Amino acid sequence: MNTNDSTPDLTQRPPRSPRVRLGGYVLLPRILDKGRAALAGKLGAYHFAGAGMDRHFFNFTGVEFEALKNEIARGGGDGELLAWVNANAKLPRQPWEIAAWSDYHERRTPDSDAETLAYFAEAVAKFTKTREDIGTWFDLLDLDDHCSFGGKA
Repeated sequence: MNTNDSTPDLTQRPPRSPRVRLGGYVLLPRILDKGRAALAGKLGAYHFAGAGMDRHFFNFTGVEFEALKNEIARGGGDGELLAWVNANAKLPRQPWEIAAWSDYHERRTPDSDAETLAYFAEAVAKFTKTREDIGTWFDLLDLDDHCSFGGKA
């Protein structure tokens, strides 16, 4: 892989917020940051495996995790990788579908089952007992990223 100064070092700073969009897709810039960092040996405590929150992107597009990982290793920029995603999506989407999917994930809250709600509450409580504005999964990821690098909740 061609590493350069633009390769994120996720031992020093977090990947881009899950809210940042590329081609309308939330999560994609974060996935690319984690992929580049993983290939450069700078992933830190993050995971790059096509699982967790990232699985939603792979399920929505039908892009295979290993195929995207291989494409990231070629060293292309965000625009090139977006073009590759659009060309290789097994489930091609219209811009309105991408926008609706992304909007949904920005507002996605924990499911109403007791186990998921308890998990979410415990995860938030690791950072703060007083913040009542952390209600979505993206809120939690952003808070985790911020606190993991020294920020205060």
